[in-house]
Amino acid sequence: MFGELEGCGFEVLHESFAQCFVGHARVERLWTGARWSEGPAWFAAGRYLVWSDIPNNRMLRWDETDGVVSEFRSPSNNSNGNTVDYCGRLVSCEHLGRRVTRTEFDGSLSVLADSFEGKRLNSPNDVVVKTDGTVWFTDPSYGILSDYEGDRADPELPCCVYRIDIDGTIAVVADDFFKPNGLAFSPDESILYIADTGVTHDTNGPKHIRSMRVSSDGKQLDGGTVFAECTEGVFDGFRCDSAGRLWSSAADGVHCYSADGTLIGKVRIPEIVSNVTFGGAKRNRLFICGTTSLYSVYLTVNGCAPG
Repeated sequence: MFGELEGCGFEVLHESFAQCFVGHARVERLWTGARWSEGPAWFAAGRYLVWSDIPNNRMLRWDETDGVVSEFRSPSNNSNGNTVDYCGRLVSCEHLGRRVTRTEFDGSLSVLADSFEGKRLNSPNDVVVKTDGTVWFTDPSYGILSDYEGDRADPELPCCVYRIDIDGTIAVVADDFFKPNGLAFSPDESILYIADTGVTHDTNGPKHIRSMRVSSDGKQLDGGTVFAECTEGVFDGFRCDSAGRLWSSAADGVHCYSADGTLIGKVRIPEIVSNVTFGGAKRNRLFICGTTSLYSVYLTVNGCAPG
């Protein structure tokens, strides 16, 4: 069941991609049995990975020390995207709760955001934390469109991207996305990359990642140049490595882009990929959430941020 798999491997589209892995590197399937895997987050101190199985309303935990997978939280309020803040706490997006929460050191949950200007959020999807402690998240309507990943409901707010300041203040930072989805900061945090997966509900909708310039005060976003168009399915979740390359999910695996937006290679996975994160002792292990399974592969590059 596990170990090296058929249909997996590296596809080099530019010679620079070959430098991202050693010749004998192989993709491993670590576990299978989910309905729709999402939101991997790495906890360095505990040497484990937490991720969401959204329709099954649970969060799973993979232990690096023995390879055992167990339930981390069930029910999970149909959690989707997760990350780890710079204090080592889990930050999660919940479809059912329509909120962003933080798991405190004692295991309790703090609600960071569940409404804006008196109206309920749609279904927070993915989240990142900046080094200044601010939390940035996307809020498309996927979790309320049906009862599959949450509760069907009418949206009260447009689909936006938000920032939560350390004092709890919530602000809209982008309101011109059809379905804002995955997001990640560049290594120096001068750019916030945001996926728009509007094509899932409009055949003429976007299926790209946009590059948004972060203002000098770290609070606003400017511009919105299209960084890359997805050639297989849609971009969902992604992370950057320390050299500025962007590693994104796609229908045929993980697509790797150089900082200028050039597709330089792929990590082939035999099912649709939803999200990725870097982990391991040296942050050089890419963890990949496929539809039903958790995969990993060792690289010669390192993730630029925890979780």
